[in-house]
Amino acid sequence: MKITKIITHHLSHSLEHPFESASMRFLSREHLLVEIHCDNGLVGWGECLGNRLVNDALIKSMTPHLIGENALDIEPIWLKLYNVFRDQGQRGATINAISGIDIALWDLAGKYHQCPTYQLLGGAFRKKIPVYATGGFRMVGEDRIDSLLKEVSEYKTQGFNAVKIKIGFGVALDIESIKAVRNCLGSDIELMIDANHGYDAIDAARVANAVSDCNILWFEEPVTPESLSSYHRLRQTQPIPLAGGETWHTRWGINEALKQQTVDILQPDVCGVGGLSEARKILTLCDIHGVRCVPHVWGTGVALAAALHFHAVIPPNPPSYGNTPDSPRFEYDQTHNPFRQSIIRQPLTLNEGYLTVPSGHGLGIEIVREELSRYAPNS
Repeated sequence: MKITKIITHHLSHSLEHPFESASMRFLSREHLLVEIHCDNGLVGWGECLGNRLVNDALIKSMTPHLIGENALDIEPIWLKLYNVFRDQGQRGATINAISGIDIALWDLAGKYHQCPTYQLLGGAFRKKIPVYATGGFRMVGEDRIDSLLKEVSEYKTQGFNAVKIKIGFGVALDIESIKAVRNCLGSDIELMIDANHGYDAIDAARVANAVSDCNILWFEEPVTPESLSSYHRLRQTQPIPLAGGETWHTRWGINEALKQQTVDILQPDVCGVGGLSEARKILTLCDIHGVRCVPHVWGTGVALAAALHFHAVIPPNPPSYGNTPDSPRFEYDQTHNPFRQSIIRQPLTLNEGYLTVPSGHGLGIEIVREELSRYAPNS
């Protein structure tokens, strides 16, 4: 099954209501898909995390190294690309590009063997994944507290029993926001906070200690991802479990972070960590270092499907014999993205707080090409 062609698809949509995290402003939704063709007619799909233009340039540079390769040689292809491009970066865009290619190859492998990708990854511990709502960004031009409470009230009405909000907009404002949200949600709904590395260790600890009575499930990306020592110090100076890892890449980068005892909860993203191949290896590191794996998810239906297959194979730790294995919650982005689900034929819909892992061949999704054309930039 030889690779004959690689196509990238740019997706873009300008937002009528821009929003902000602590580290960036979102004026549009921007994503890049990878389509790999083989000589037997099979086609596989992947997605890259991060800047679509940079990812596209790297994938085009990688394409000559892929044409003619056997698409089932997933591990050799991964290592070949990493070795050739490691001098351009052992993290970031280089790994984002490899991730999209790797996911497409796993999709192809499932289609070739006529089984779901999770089966090839070792088998599913679970096929229904509980979700949490990701939102709570700062809406541009709106009052922070008012718009935030209106949004989380809607999540409560919709039946979500776990919500993550964004912080990193100033110590006093964040403390007020977190306390207001907890009061709005009540005590039964889980609450997580994500600073998108908007603080240093001193102010992150100030926020965490001030809201320690709000029953926060985790404090995500409190400081910059490069500052491993700050993560380690924060675990000693505040009581909330720390989470991070969406911008740590490959087994080597994540192993170093875990060796330095930075987090209680690791959040690799299959579209950025190195694809499903690398994500599977990182599960072993989680076992060795004794941290939970609760993956980060951000993207289109392709990213959602790939992440669901990864969630399916995360082993319960400790094992729970005789019961349904516990599952890490699935990050279910609630921000506006009109093509998130429209580009796949059968949307991944929420059912009583759960998403079902696709059971078709490969990732189990079918792409709607008309939607790719509709949301192509300048279309």
